[in-house]
Amino acid sequence: MKKLLILFIGVSFLSFTVHKYYLALTEIEYNTSSNSVQMIMNVFMDDIEVAINKEQGVDLQLTTKDEPKNVDEYFYNYLKNNYIITINNKRADYTFIGKEYEGDIVYFYLEIENITKIESFEIENNVLVSHFPEQQNLVKIKINDTKKSLILTKENNKGLLNY
Repeated sequence: MKKLLILFIGVSFLSFTVHKYYLALTEIEYNTSSNSVQMIMNVFMDDIEVAINKEQGVDLQLTTKDEPKNVDEYFYNYLKNNYIITINNKRADYTFIGKEYEGDIVYFYLEIENITKIESFEIENNVLVSHFPEQQNLVKIKINDTKKSLILTKENNKGLLNY
């Protein structure tokens, strides 16, 4: 009986001290038929909302009736400052195609057009790291039928891949 009570107290204690994981995933694929780099990034909605609210001095209130009509501008501005792509030693400008909410996740759709050849691909990903020091940004990349992965953090925020 005493062991059961200790087990119950231990499980109850753990349920109140569960650590939240800070992880975002970006999937990148080079589409040779359209000569474009297509990217899907997913982040936790509450984390990106905190970051943008603090950095841009707004109150987004995502997925409510009070969400600003121009919310995509806030997302794009945040990404432009925190997610940088360099292809063949030249900074690449990407287009913000849109976003989608699913549960507590926001999916961002981005694209870089007119890329005929990739010899080097560099990613600088500072998404959420200044607000959540434990943040890890997992990047999965498929270029020229080669798959690679990177885990970027506050201390190691860049990755360079050569093809």
